[in-house]
Amino acid sequence: MSIAQQVVGAPPEAHAGPPVVQSDFDIVPLRGLPIVGVILAGLVAAIATNSKWGVDFFHVASGAFWTVLDLFLGFVLGPILGRLSIPARVELTKRLMPKMVLIMPTVVVCTLAAGWQLAHQTGDILLSSPDHPWVVASMVVVGVMAVVALGLLEPANVAVLFELKKERPDGAVVGRLMKRFIYSAGVTGAMQVATLVIMSRIATK
Repeated sequence: MSIAQQVVGAPPEAHAGPPVVQSDFDIVPLRGLPIVGVILAGLVAAIATNSKWGVDFFHVASGAFWTVLDLFLGFVLGPILGRLSIPARVELTKRLMPKMVLIMPTVVVCTLAAGWQLAHQTGDILLSSPDHPWVVASMVVVGVMAVVALGLLEPANVAVLFELKKERPDGAVVGRLMKRFIYSAGVTGAMQVATLVIMSRIATK
């Protein structure tokens, strides 16, 4: 039984097209590690020097990227992925997921670290600040999103890659893990709307 038949439980004639070809790939794309290193080094430098512009840049840039990524994965790529042929779905997974191994933790760390530092710089973390309730609400929402991203998205991502690395990947397992990945991204994408409301409220104080 092919991966296509295992994923959807359909007979062979229901999926026309070339068979799935298992190509080799890296679970962690080593060529992306220097880029991640540079980004994290820049984040550390901005926090260490207490640079208002640097911290604000990392928080806004990484937060915006995280928002767009979640919305794209959950509401654009998810439906598209579900309509692709199984060989195309597997090939897209093998090309996308290794990059997500590096992208997601980097974006989450930059957003949280820069946001915490920015709240200290502006004084919004203090109880006396009129925006303190909004900052706390933002931290709660972003904290939940971080748990989903690192506790559900990333493990599902890694598990899919390890499964695809096997000589005979279990298509049913890959299908379940991909659903968890896409659904989790959709949940965090919806929560991103709440962060946009909160951040816009704080920015227009």
